Amino acid sequence: MGLFVYGTLLHPRVFDLVAGPGGGAMQQATLADHAVLRVKDSELPMLVAQRGATARGHYWSGLSASRIARLDAYEIPFGYHPKWLTVRLADGREVEAQVYEPPADQTPTDEPWSIHRWEHAWGEMTIEANTELASYDPPLTAEELSARWEMIWHRAEARVRGRHSHAPATLREGLMPADIRSLTMAGDFFRFRQVELTHTRFDGKTTGPLRREAFIGVDAALVLPYDPLTDRVLIIEQIRVGPLMRADANPHMLEPVAGIIDVLETPVEAALREVEEEAGLSEIELQPMFGFYPSPGASTDYFHCFIGLADLGEDRNFTGGLAFEHEDLRVHVLSRERALALVDSGEIATGPLITMLLWLDRNRLSLGRMG
Repeated sequence: MGLFVYGTLLHPRVFDLVAGPGGGAMQQATLADHAVLRVKDSELPMLVAQRGATARGHYWSGLSASRIARLDAYEIPFGYHPKWLTVRLADGREVEAQVYEPPADQTPTDEPWSIHRWEHAWGEMTIEANTELASYDPPLTAEELSARWEMIWHRAEARVRGRHSHAPATLREGLMPADIRSLTMAGDFFRFRQVELTHTRFDGKTTGPLRREAFIGVDAALVLPYDPLTDRVLIIEQIRVGPLMRADANPHMLEPVAGIIDVLETPVEAALREVEEEAGLSEIELQPMFGFYPSPGASTDYFHCFIGLADLGEDRNFTGGLAFEHEDLRVHVLSRERALALVDSGEIATGPLITMLLWLDRNRLSLGRMG
């Protein structure tokens, strides 16, 4: 069976990761009376019927059934379904080939899709996501991919942020060689990975292989709303599964506003969205605090923390959260001094909120006023 691909599958690395190992021969081909345009508000390609236009792509022949199945499992969950069309090969021959047509609800722009623009904006994250996708054994079915893709992309974006993060080394050692060999992966929403780690020691020798286990989480945005006029903060209360599993005498935790950074969302955008969803605050001025790993010995989680200057002068009786996320939240507005006293008493027992309150206590005089 012949297959004509366009768009992101023209990238050799993406195609190999998605289709997996196997045979097949590729050559240049064109599809008449079609154009590949950029999707509105996206960097994705869209194949559109357009008289007189020519869509350029690759024609694959001799693909194994397993490679076709993996390509179908990658395309069909997102509404791309194969359809037989006539394509022209580089030698002038016309052949029938299957082409993944985009979903009907996509809206194209008038702008031709550019693989170079896509690669600059989304290429690294796409390759990261498909690298994880290729690691599943057996390969994910279409239904499994549809359910897991968002979290796969979350983890991919977190790795890209980590790779390009600010990494000062005035006291600590700089980069030292390390080799990681994956042993096992498990989990659906989150992933649990067992690895063997070999790395260069501080004395220059090599240690390992060391067997380690890690919780593969995602990046999150955290906000501590603060009113510099009244010296009050806003914090969230909710029941948490971690303390429940530890048999904590009171699993209701006091925390900052927080949430996972959505796909293709910046930490600032996530922070603004979360304060409106969890605290009902639409007027807030964010300033960066710091970022940190809450448990670097066993987790990839990374928290982007912000102070949020806001008007907290009125008493608030806000409860709720997003119903589809099964959130059950209660908002508390209290003085900075009382919040610090709750740290001392142990009633505030979450590391992020403790850290953010101590940062506020140290930096509040330099925050100024809103605006």
